[in-house]
Amino acid sequence: MEKNIAIGVDIGGSHITSAAVDMTSGKVLKETMADRPVNNQAQAFEIIDVWSSCLQEVMGHLKFDDIRGIGFAMPGPFDYVNGICYIKGVSKYENLYGFNIGDAVKSKLELPDDFGIRFINDASAFAVGEAWAGKAKDYRKSMCITLGTGLGSAFISDRIPVVDGPDVPKIGCVYHLPYGESIADDYFSTRWFIRSYKEATGKETGGVKELSDLAHGDKTVQGLFMKFGNDLAVFLAPWLKKFGAEILVIGGNISNAYHLFGEVFEGRLRKESWKGDVGISELKEDAALLGSAYLFDDHFWKAVQHALPLM
Repeated sequence: MEKNIAIGVDIGGSHITSAAVDMTSGKVLKETMADRPVNNQAQAFEIIDVWSSCLQEVMGHLKFDDIRGIGFAMPGPFDYVNGICYIKGVSKYENLYGFNIGDAVKSKLELPDDFGIRFINDASAFAVGEAWAGKAKDYRKSMCITLGTGLGSAFISDRIPVVDGPDVPKIGCVYHLPYGESIADDYFSTRWFIRSYKEATGKETGGVKELSDLAHGDKTVQGLFMKFGNDLAVFLAPWLKKFGAEILVIGGNISNAYHLFGEVFEGRLRKESWKGDVGISELKEDAALLGSAYLFDDHFWKAVQHALPLM
């Protein structure tokens, strides 16, 4: 019988989430889901131990012979072809620098040498999941962004990430593009809200959730969200038009406050002459699990080979 299960893994800054995915239906099997907090500054062997423990829990729900492989949605810098971590200069996972993650996990879980472990950029995994089973599934060309501690983004055509060519920025994402006094990542993320609120009020805030709770009766906070929505639309519109995106899908923690900036955002997109649709992710974290598991769809795996080295 054909193997019809793949395991998807989402590696966050301080956690791992994993679950089995039915490759026929495109559904996350919720009863298999497992997650663990991770000390991202721990030694490499400790991190691998936690990741492997999480995977072991998921695999405990499955018959080994039904599993096609394990797909990881990983933050970069990372060698997505060979499975080697190159994260450096940031305060997370630096001790994994130079590690072959696939080999380390296989060794820890005592998996056969020919067992498949594959890797994809985390923002790309989110976008692929949305294109396969989420808000973008009925569209050929989509752009997905995740708004949170940083600005994740990916461009998708026929479920395949587009990472080069004249219609997308270098490496197929927008976080690194010049904006304001630095780059887009510094403006369309939680950091901007914290910095801007302090500049406007002299007060500290814990983040966007705290600000959204204050917004109903606070004109200053309302103004921050409206500025965020307007500026984000102005920034994204040229790329949405250039790529020919039919839908923009938004995820990440800041999307939970979309009711505070969505009207301004969509109005500005129309003024900037982009005619596509906007969707808020309903899959949430499941999108990255689906996208990483989708690495074990044979057609997708062949088609994505060109993109992986450039992510």
